[in-house]
Amino acid sequence: MLRYCTISLFLLMVFDGFSQEIGKDSIADYYVRFEGDSILRSSIELDEVYIFGKLKFANRNEKLRYYILRRKTLKVYPYAKLAAERLEEMNDSLVKIKKRRHRKKYTKTVQKYVEGEFSDELKKLTRTEGQILIKLIYRQTGKTAFNLVKELRNGWRAFWYNTTAKAFKISIKEEFHPESIHEDYLIEDILQRAFASNKLQRQKSVLDYDYAQLSNKWKKVSDEKN
Repeated sequence: MLRYCTISLFLLMVFDGFSQEIGKDSIADYYVRFEGDSILRSSIELDEVYIFGKLKFANRNEKLRYYILRRKTLKVYPYAKLAAERLEEMNDSLVKIKKRRHRKKYTKTVQKYVEGEFSDELKKLTRTEGQILIKLIYRQTGKTAFNLVKELRNGWRAFWYNTTAKAFKISIKEEFHPESIHEDYLIEDILQRAFASNKLQRQKSVLDYDYAQLSNKWKKVSDEKN
């Protein structure tokens, strides 16, 4: 399904009579002079490039499920990205706040602000969209929504949120494991394709996994089933 390439571009440049002293942050950091020669070689390492294979489905129902999952994933990803950005901003600010009561007050202010940003839109999400969002929040922050609520508010409020979510069959303790859960891998595949086509703005996951390896793994699983 996927071939994974890392592209390195090498440029050759010739400099004649280059003898002046080179500073620490100057061209010496980017070029290597070969001993006894005046040819300098530059190595520019580009971003990793994924070459995606054509999507294949066992049947029409499988294809339909994938495209429904894609629509929902593309819809909720921006909220997960925004949540991660707000959390990072808050943590950076909390480091600078020494007094506990000031930290508590600041956290409460940020929490209300985030709720204000999210609440109206999140109310419009379906159950499955809400569950995908919970997974993506874990992908972007490395923490479950339950733990985030617990940190920002308190344990009882987190328990209450989780109990309420269960009534709608949504677990805010849900994690994201594309290496072992096929639907999570499909979500990751959807994101990577959307990043590559600029449909979504890329935000690196804090989780430790390699998309190329995941693709190879799930392709093998699919081949074995067929």
